[in-house]
Amino acid sequence: MDRAIAEAFEATWPAAEYVDVGGFRVGRGLGAGGRVSSARAVSDWTEKDILAAAEVHRDWGQKPMFRVLDADAALVAALTGQGYRLDTPTLIMAAPVEVLTSQPVPPVTAFAIWPPLAIQRDIWGAGNINPARQAVMERVAEPKVALLGRIEDRAAGAGFVAVHQGVAMVHAVEVLPDWRRRGLAGWMMRQAGFWAAEHGADRVGLAVSRANTSAQALYRSLGFGEVAGYGYYEKD
Repeated sequence: MDRAIAEAFEATWPAAEYVDVGGFRVGRGLGAGGRVSSARAVSDWTEKDILAAAEVHRDWGQKPMFRVLDADAALVAALTGQGYRLDTPTLIMAAPVEVLTSQPVPPVTAFAIWPPLAIQRDIWGAGNINPARQAVMERVAEPKVALLGRIEDRAAGAGFVAVHQGVAMVHAVEVLPDWRRRGLAGWMMRQAGFWAAEHGADRVGLAVSRANTSAQALYRSLGFGEVAGYGYYEKD
């Protein structure tokens, strides 16, 4: 993963607090999920650093968890040797802004709004974007925006986008179950592209579970390609 996308990935979905332990940076997520409640390697590390990072997690009341790039075979081996198991393999994908802005968004289909409306928060809450995850958005530096997707004259989709040093990252995309597979998420992604272009970004990135093949197919159809992969390593 290139440096610009890696930095944007962290800056646009930050933990509430970080502590550096040896070669790891540990995030305090306050219930906002693995992305912000995991440790990741930021410099050379030792086996003892793994134990120390796990202790920070426990002090915060978090399950010990490490977020590891697929390419980091040494860390994968060290963690599995200590009894950690892989969970939620994930792709990071990116697309040039001009690919997403190649088609205009139909009128009254997708909007970019900040702060989020109550209906956007309701849509997030109906999925897995709980209040703790929504609080992550409040911590992100501007420029940032909430996406609103509409279909058949009703609000049915929500998402979040933020720009960091020329890269726009999309997070928290939710479409209500009755309105999925009808193209709304695609138009929301195009709206993200137009907003990103207005704020100086030349690429749009996102993370998607490897198990979510339907979402991957959508993103590939829009021009996204895989740039990296990672997984969470945890143990009871």
